[in-house]
Amino acid sequence: MQGEINKEKYVEVDKNLAIETSFPETDVRFHDVRSAPFELYGFYDPKDQPIFRRMSEDVAAATSSGVAVLARESSGGRVRFSTDSQYILIKAVMPVVGRSSHMTLAMSAGFDLYEDYPDGESRYIRVFMPPYDMDGGYEQIIRFGSRKMRYFTINFPIHSVVSELYVGLQEDAALGEGRKYLNSKPIVIYGSSIVHGTAATRPGLIYTNTLSRYLNMNVVNLGFSGRALGEAAMADWIASQDMLLFVLDYDHNAPDPEHLRKTHLPFFRRIRAAQPTLPVITVTRPNIKVDEANVPARKDVVSDTFRTAWDEGDRRIFYVDGESFYSGPRMDECSSDVGHPNDLGHTLIAAGMEDEIRRVLRECEVGIV
Repeated sequence: MQGEINKEKYVEVDKNLAIETSFPETDVRFHDVRSAPFELYGFYDPKDQPIFRRMSEDVAAATSSGVAVLARESSGGRVRFSTDSQYILIKAVMPVVGRSSHMTLAMSAGFDLYEDYPDGESRYIRVFMPPYDMDGGYEQIIRFGSRKMRYFTINFPIHSVVSELYVGLQEDAALGEGRKYLNSKPIVIYGSSIVHGTAATRPGLIYTNTLSRYLNMNVVNLGFSGRALGEAAMADWIASQDMLLFVLDYDHNAPDPEHLRKTHLPFFRRIRAAQPTLPVITVTRPNIKVDEANVPARKDVVSDTFRTAWDEGDRRIFYVDGESFYSGPRMDECSSDVGHPNDLGHTLIAAGMEDEIRRVLRECEVGIV
């Protein structure tokens, strides 16, 4: 009997987990999100690239073979639009789907949907849930109880390569631009798998996307899982970006304190040389249980970058102790595997960074207050 049960698909045991794979709607018109009035965020040259990549292919390859692979993943990418359609049906073409024990399929390959309101708030609706045995992409639908004009954000998957995304709406539905962020310039965050979003349960819950909602600003995700090593090519490319604020957060990926010391201050100096007035926040790791013996030395490196620049007269560099994000009675409940933050961990990082970013932007008199 046990063997027979084990042969069953779980969705045949619990029908609530079944995923709809065919749709009765016959009045569907598909729209390519690369075309107006859709607005894409978090991608490099999305209208002219064959996939939704996060940075230049040439620069990614010059940085490392690992970054060349990971820059193809769509983490942190978003599309915004408005419509009065009674449903949204997506059709995604995905030549590579990341799978790992650390990740839910909803996170690695799913898109999730938020409704955006006039006051800047965004509220979660649902995940466009990928079928468990999906291969090469999928279609999924979210229906609404009424037909009216709504504004939406769709978050792209974290660990998959997306080459095409089409949004299906009622044939006679209105289609317009999405809501605008408070500032046209983005906040850029460079870092490890924590920034990349590994181990959140769905795309909207990674800390960069949560932070984007909290601040109502465009946050660009330059997290590279296991491959954020502070390379000069990466620093130079980031330094060339037109941004409102930069967050330097790659402590976890430096293999040891010596590597961090060799790269951290030079990385910052390349950014500062190109953008003398740019606010820069340096961050240490949130979870000190990974490489615990070297945590003090690692924190010293990041704080030394701050102190060196401060002593040289730089008043637009800031230091954040990432350990503060998890402090309190729930600090042991913030990770999925000791190192990677779970949903609670990502939420606490976003909340802590929101406070710091608001403070920095006020102090530097740029952006929001």
